Amino acid sequence: MINKSAVFDIDKIRSDFPVLSCTVYGKKLVYFDNGATTQKPKQVINAITEAYSKYYSNIHRGVHALSDISSEKYESARERIRSFINASAKEEIVFTSGTTASINLVAFSFGERYISQGDEVLISELEHHANIVPWQMMCERKDAHLRVIPVNDDGTLHLEDLDHLITEKTKIVAVSQVSNALGVIVPVKEIIEKAHEKNIPVLVDGAQGIQHGHVDVRKLDCDFYVFSGHKVYGPTGIGVLYGKREWLEEMPPCQGGGDMVERVTFEKTTYNELPFKFEAGTVNFVGAIGLATALEYIEATGMDNIVRQEADLKVYADERIKATGGIRVYGNTQNKISIISFLIDKIHPYDAGLILDKMGIAVRTGSHCAQPIMARFGIDGTIRASLCFYNTREEIDILIAGIEKVKSMML
Repeated sequence: MINKSAVFDIDKIRSDFPVLSCTVYGKKLVYFDNGATTQKPKQVINAITEAYSKYYSNIHRGVHALSDISSEKYESARERIRSFINASAKEEIVFTSGTTASINLVAFSFGERYISQGDEVLISELEHHANIVPWQMMCERKDAHLRVIPVNDDGTLHLEDLDHLITEKTKIVAVSQVSNALGVIVPVKEIIEKAHEKNIPVLVDGAQGIQHGHVDVRKLDCDFYVFSGHKVYGPTGIGVLYGKREWLEEMPPCQGGGDMVERVTFEKTTYNELPFKFEAGTVNFVGAIGLATALEYIEATGMDNIVRQEADLKVYADERIKATGGIRVYGNTQNKISIISFLIDKIHPYDAGLILDKMGIAVRTGSHCAQPIMARFGIDGTIRASLCFYNTREEIDILIAGIEKVKSMML
């Protein structure tokens, strides 16, 4: 899985991503919005083009050559994902449209089977809306209760509360591996161990974790792990739900239609085996092929190389921001990925973002689909610069110069 011999050549890597050579308003693009979505290497783009132009046909339903090729590529993609996260079997890999769809699937199906009136679901104050709203909807439907692990002033979870938050009424814990709004790394292994002491399953939202470090679902011992293709250098519209077989076998399907059935009569329908039970209709098989190619690209680059590059960028960005002054960083802890969520003095983040955009610098502004954590800090939103391995120190210098420009114009 890990290519330890890979040589990290930043110029070669950047040349693999066509959009990085673009200009915006006559300025060279500096793309620091990787937390929202990552750019795609030409290897992924070419794989998608090849799928549409050379062997495109619906999967699992045809006896002709093109269908056979598409089906084989799709199932090979499932095996690639299984290997990448070290799942026990490819039947534990369910393709969805993304992290949001994966969480909704678990919230509905797990909720239907295991949640009753008065039961509790535990999440954290750091969560993205996608890991809040589906559980709220399920709790409303089942007359259950949502409980929340609070956050400290530095953005870390107040884990001292876990012992009394996890009770005999808790049926599932759902937490992010990394906060998308702050970049804070959540100690999910510790949370999983605590929950498992009471035989409570844990879902890990890996949307901001899968692309920034090694993920081994068996070592984590999580019961569910979800992520999106578009945040890990793959295409949009494809995502993954990993679930331990014992849970997926017992959970009912949440959508009906083709491919998820074994036999249909007007009197009764029986369901297909895993993972097809949860893959109704024509799935995004081209997206799955593109995602597998993205993971192959990561492996070829070397995850260790990626981790080192992003750690270097984070340290350098922290140093430059600290030296600049007038910037307040949220999630002010060392245990975080290369996401910097900040405000510039009293300047509204939207205004700052617009000025930075005119300088060719793409950042995200707003609540980052995490309004509760913004409310925790008494703010409406932040500027978020999310860096990844194809970014450079020189680009950080451009960002700092842009911040100084914002200050000179707005203060």
